[in-house]
Amino acid sequence: MYKHLFVPVDGSELSHRAMDGSIELALQLGARITGFVVEPDLPLSANAPRGDEFIHRIKDHEAKNEAHAAALLGQFEKRAQAKGVQFTAHHVTSYSVDETIVDEAQKAGADMIVMVTHGRSRVGKFVFGSHTKNVIIESTLPVLVLR
Repeated sequence: MYKHLFVPVDGSELSHRAMDGSIELALQLGARITGFVVEPDLPLSANAPRGDEFIHRIKDHEAKNEAHAAALLGQFEKRAQAKGVQFTAHHVTSYSVDETIVDEAQKAGADMIVMVTHGRSRVGKFVFGSHTKNVIIESTLPVLVLR
């Protein structure tokens, strides 16, 4: 039924729980995993530098994003391979994390999105928001939430 899990990670402690939990789930289901990182775009500002300095900042930001995503997804891939789970890595840069997760999961042909949550109180959810909550609302794919 679920043969392709889409698992967004960001490098936090929760990401490690998402990695391990999704790998165990993939083993049980005989599924493969697409590990995914969405890196934030460089924020735009009214007092942003112009010309060459701005281009340099963009390239530096992109290089940092690329390195972070590669390291994180490499770690995820090693964990999956150690358990014999087929793994594909994918990352993009975007201003809209939640929408990008939903869009990229669909593009990848995933059957399910697997995410983790802090499990905050009602006040914490209101104050901090939740990418997981927004993905659940926006996604037409099933979303499995790990705590």
